[in-house]
Amino acid sequence: MNGTADICNHCRNTIREKEKGMKMSRHISTGPSSFIPENEIIAATPLSDSTVMYLDEEFNGRVDNLTQVMGLHPHYLQAFLRCHYYLLRMDGPLPLHYRHYIAIMAAARHQCSVLVCHHMQEFEQIGVCSDWLRGLEFCPQRLRNLNEINKILAHRPWLITKQHIKALVKTGEHSWSLAELVHAVVLLAQFHALSSFVFGSGVNPDPEVTEVSEVSDDLCAPAIASLCTCHLTNSNQTNRNSQRNAGSELEALMERMKRLQEEKVDDDASEEEMFTRFEKEKKESLLVVSTGFDKEGAPPSPVARFVADPSFGYQDFARRAEDNPPTFKAQDYTWEDHGFSLLNRLYSDVGHLLDDKFRTACDLTYYNMASHEGVDTSMLRRALFNYVHCMYGIRYDDYDYGEVNQLLESSLKVYIKTVTCYPERTTRRMFESYWHQFRHSEKVHVNLLLMEARMQAELLYALRAITHYMT
Repeated sequence: MNGTADICNHCRNTIREKEKGMKMSRHISTGPSSFIPENEIIAATPLSDSTVMYLDEEFNGRVDNLTQVMGLHPHYLQAFLRCHYYLLRMDGPLPLHYRHYIAIMAAARHQCSVLVCHHMQEFEQIGVCSDWLRGLEFCPQRLRNLNEINKILAHRPWLITKQHIKALVKTGEHSWSLAELVHAVVLLAQFHALSSFVFGSGVNPDPEVTEVSEVSDDLCAPAIASLCTCHLTNSNQTNRNSQRNAGSELEALMERMKRLQEEKVDDDASEEEMFTRFEKEKKESLLVVSTGFDKEGAPPSPVARFVADPSFGYQDFARRAEDNPPTFKAQDYTWEDHGFSLLNRLYSDVGHLLDDKFRTACDLTYYNMASHEGVDTSMLRRALFNYVHCMYGIRYDDYDYGEVNQLLESSLKVYIKTVTCYPERTTRRMFESYWHQFRHSEKVHVNLLLMEARMQAELLYALRAITHYMT
């Protein structure tokens, strides 16, 4: 990593025209997040004794940056740590070093060096197979066989089929048992989704994780996500300009929520109309794109050693002029009735822990919205969760997708799609571009919802494929 900033095409051209050869210093923010003032995180609600117990077990009492940012919502953090600790530490089908290596493979799909470096460190502390950290070609074929479902789950989970499952459990000496595979799939989904949270919340690398080992090179050197300097230096000006209309935007959102609540009583839309509204929202998601991302100019990822087929990325579920995959009808394979029970059958108790994490994120509320108190935000929370599932082709037949366009502004949709589908592109400017009067903690809650919606979508596709294989 050099000392100059990664810059967008606009800034690059400006520099070439005005001051050729000029160096631009990288802005390194201090604290747990490059998006959120450190004092706001430090002033968060104290953690409960039971949460501190998990932190003592996981981090020897030290609270890492990710946990500090997530700690803006202590009730959720406790549910997250219970599940996370169980997946990585407690009795389960997979040995401990496999678990951390799978975490590395999953986080590397999104170039999330914060997570990759942490689990490289965890892997080394176990004290076995250190050569594996040199790259995928040095790990066993059995783990390399996960590359296909790793990339599919990370970017296009609707493509996973029972044939992918069969290939993993029917490969002779390199085969996986169904229990092992379920454990691996949950870990992959967990770390894909966690990468979304890390980038979406601007989580900074931990200073303690700077040098993992001789095989780490500069992979774990402290650095924020690739941001153009303009994303940082111009963000305050952008924010000031946006604040002028923030009050009216908030009031308009409150009014739309109120109107939708009232209209629900009289809305007797037919099943066909509800389906049409879903299809409209699904197709409109094609128009939501991240701006200012220069893919060709992006530097090679330092975690590329853990990535197979790096050109494979997110592709819109609803594609123009193509035969699109069939919509996933949520009522045909639900988390509550199908995924939950299958997980608990093959990997004891993990279904309960995941369910608690999902429910906690979705039900979490402080009954306020920015400066307004006593507000029922359930409609807004459901719109956020269901919009993610809509982008992944999952439809709930009892949900009116017309609410999504009413409640989620265009800049928020861009943020949601970026954080969910290609989180490594997230910038501070995107984080600041929506809900200007809202607290930073409320935006972190948005990221919790996006993370859990994404994870559940991946699991639904994977577990449905496993069920089809078993039957």
